[in-house]
Amino acid sequence: MADSTDNILTGPPQGGAAALALPWSPAHNPWLIASVVAMSAFMEMLDASIANVALPHMAGSLSSSTDEATWILTSYLVANAIILPLSGWISNTIGRKKYFMLSLLLFTVSSVLCGIAPSLSAIIIFRVMQGAGGGGLQPVAQAILADTFPESKRGQAFALYGITTVLAPIIGPTLGGWITDNYSWRWIFFINIPVGLVALMLVHHLVEDPSYLRRMAQKLVKIDYIGIGLLAVGIAALQVVLDKGQEDDWFGSHFILALAIIAAVTLVALFIWEWFHDHPVIDVRLFKHFNFLTTNLMMFGFGVMMFGTLVMMPLYLQTLMGYTAETAGLVLSFGGLFLLLELPMVGWLLAKVQARRLVHVGWALMALGMWYSTRMMDTLISFHVASWVRVLQVIGLPLLFVPLTTVVYVGLPAEKNNAISALINFMRNIGMSFGTSIVTTILARRAQFHQQVLVLHLTPGNVFSSAALERLTQALFHAGLSASDALHQAYGRIYHALIVQSVSLAYIDAYHVFFVAATVLFVLSFFLKRNEPRAPSGPMEG
Repeated sequence: MADSTDNILTGPPQGGAAALALPWSPAHNPWLIASVVAMSAFMEMLDASIANVALPHMAGSLSSSTDEATWILTSYLVANAIILPLSGWISNTIGRKKYFMLSLLLFTVSSVLCGIAPSLSAIIIFRVMQGAGGGGLQPVAQAILADTFPESKRGQAFALYGITTVLAPIIGPTLGGWITDNYSWRWIFFINIPVGLVALMLVHHLVEDPSYLRRMAQKLVKIDYIGIGLLAVGIAALQVVLDKGQEDDWFGSHFILALAIIAAVTLVALFIWEWFHDHPVIDVRLFKHFNFLTTNLMMFGFGVMMFGTLVMMPLYLQTLMGYTAETAGLVLSFGGLFLLLELPMVGWLLAKVQARRLVHVGWALMALGMWYSTRMMDTLISFHVASWVRVLQVIGLPLLFVPLTTVVYVGLPAEKNNAISALINFMRNIGMSFGTSIVTTILARRAQFHQQVLVLHLTPGNVFSSAALERLTQALFHAGLSASDALHQAYGRIYHALIVQSVSLAYIDAYHVFFVAATVLFVLSFFLKRNEPRAPSGPMEG
């Protein structure tokens, strides 16, 4: 039988061989395969966010400070970010199924080691291993779905996969807090063991590599050591800058400045090197396709806004409104419930509607949600209103993630699926890191700005502030305080109110930034390529 992959590249097969060039299809039920790989990716995404709330408990148990314990999170993010863009090259080199199983095994084993770690240095090492294993799960799971389903059904498959990306970060902190409060922080790692073992067994029996991928894995691949080195140094430096920048006053810190320069130089050098290399570890030449470039830019924006709002909402409710972690989690869960109901509908729509049309609607809803947040977020907001604000913030997410994940493959050959999924997942994860840094920086800097502005109005010559101080002093005096104590407490309460208002205005500024960004990306979405919802395309069998 003729080699159908070569036929794709060189032209149609001769004679009766054309009838044999059929779309490849897996031996097992595609939806069973989709459930297994989505479960694996969900486990990794859940673990990436579940450890955040347990950090103070880990610090106390491991006899370290909270600042030192943050390296438990940073070490995972660094390893994860390095492996993500490499996953496409590794899949092509050793085989996608083999790499997926190795990633699962490494993630599960390192979870056990994290759970029994006796010291801070030990758990940091094990978290690096866990991040390296988890970094391969998301992009490889997405590539498996892209090959397992024809284009007409990819949207429904990616909707199932979307649960891992959209819901796991929402469920993670709540679940992590409950496990830590009721059992021990070590169980946030031990819960991965049964899921990992079951997933490993099912992947072994159900998943297989397409014929074109098996032929690619059989070829001798020249290892690009310089590319791997530049990637590891550049991404590691960038991730530490994003994670520690605001904490260390950004470029006011020589450490952060040095890492920022290293990241910029090495990543630019990496892009140039990989562009001209014959066997690149990252296929940066994919970015010359405008549709691929645009989709990745939007996925970066998706990551920024998804994780940025996920950080802001519970922080606002707990620090300014006095909500408990559980009550703030309920607000997030309300939005998560809508996402769970919406995702299957988006998958169904993608079989009938152009993916880019849904992206238009998604960015429009995202812009509306950010604008509404600037109008409704104040210190008198009720639980009911906060829940609906959260719904509006996230209701556009499935209309972005699932269609963007679908449209990124349009116009590119199946042989590039591993590289495509690696890069778009990398852009989303880096966007999530940027989102956290952007939010923390805006909140810190703009709160200082608004505090300086508001303090200018608290002068003896301001009639309104003087009247407010007088009324509050009298109320405290009649409540039983002495005149002196009433005056001092009145000053304290007014200053506390000023701080709360300053921080609240900073949150509104952050939502304004996200509103502008969503509006720009809405306009950009009109340049996306059209896909064919009913196209029966798929990898060709050789």
